[in-house]
Amino acid sequence: MKYLSEYRHPDAIKGLVSNIKHSASSPWTIMEICGGQTHNIVKAGIDQALSGTIDLVHGPGCPVCVTPEAKIDAAISISQLDKVIVCSYGDMLRVPGSGQSLLQAKTDGADVRIIYSPMDALEIARKNPHKEVVFFAVGFETTAPANAMPIYLADKEAIGNFSVIVSHVLVPPAMRAILSNRDCKIQGFLAAGHVCTVTGLEEYHELAQEFSIPIVVTGFEPVDILEGISRCVNMLESKTCGVHNQYARSVRENGNASARKMIAEVFAVTDMDWRGMGMIPGSGLALKGPYSRFDAEARFNTQSRPPSNVSDCHAGEVLQGLLKPSACPHFARTCHPETPLGAPMVSAEGACSAFYQYSRRSSH
Repeated sequence: MKYLSEYRHPDAIKGLVSNIKHSASSPWTIMEICGGQTHNIVKAGIDQALSGTIDLVHGPGCPVCVTPEAKIDAAISISQLDKVIVCSYGDMLRVPGSGQSLLQAKTDGADVRIIYSPMDALEIARKNPHKEVVFFAVGFETTAPANAMPIYLADKEAIGNFSVIVSHVLVPPAMRAILSNRDCKIQGFLAAGHVCTVTGLEEYHELAQEFSIPIVVTGFEPVDILEGISRCVNMLESKTCGVHNQYARSVRENGNASARKMIAEVFAVTDMDWRGMGMIPGSGLALKGPYSRFDAEARFNTQSRPPSNVSDCHAGEVLQGLLKPSACPHFARTCHPETPLGAPMVSAEGACSAFYQYSRRSSH
């Protein structure tokens, strides 16, 4: 199958592993940003195959994991009101806020529904004109155009019973925050191919020059990931910085013009609190202009509470690449998918979930 089987071919994988080991004159530390890449790295054993040559560090590439407690608390508070339906994706329902999760609120009687497309939420609003329908929109730049569409249409169709809790975050500002940390040991990045398919590469060029670091935009199959690592190693060995596009079959320099136009139509850039990482300037999206009337937090006057900071979860260190999941003292002990201490063990893109599913070894 084109663009699939060739990116999983065992001979290609073995060849790339061998090439990386021979190319690296010393160990290098590389962070992959995308949670999907993390899962495939651990599932395919790429981190083990390159152990001692490349230290693969897992970044904050899980939007559910970085959604702040305050947003979840707002969604739960709104869901408990009369004649309200709250809609979101399945993973989001299981992540706890400062107390319970949306799934627990649903168990207690709130009308909370799992959707598979943002347009599902708008359709529910159309079919329930006497109820308020709230869409909990989360994600990186990848899902922002699709999540903007029902807001855009609700405005055009004058649908008054539809609103949105926006928890969209942007990748480059998070990378800047990680690189600015004095404890950062990251020497190169694998950037998320699907994000760059939407945004293009402009901000990544700026980051590479600002921090003199190689960034390789990378796909998600084992060969993609290994090619990305190989290119990053070659740049590190030659002491060069810049941006390489391994995922050229999907990513263009200027991204997707239509998707970027939809984001710019509905959203404006704002400061955003990242769970486990704190406030990152210019790292989020908020409704702008006439679309601000669809802001559910303003419509229902939810009161923001400070983060609880009482959990034993080390998610913040994991999300910033300062701690491997399996090095956490709670990993697979008091923290596992049935009783997670934090979001990275809940989400299908969380690093802790990946390690729990595919790897139980200790990290050093």
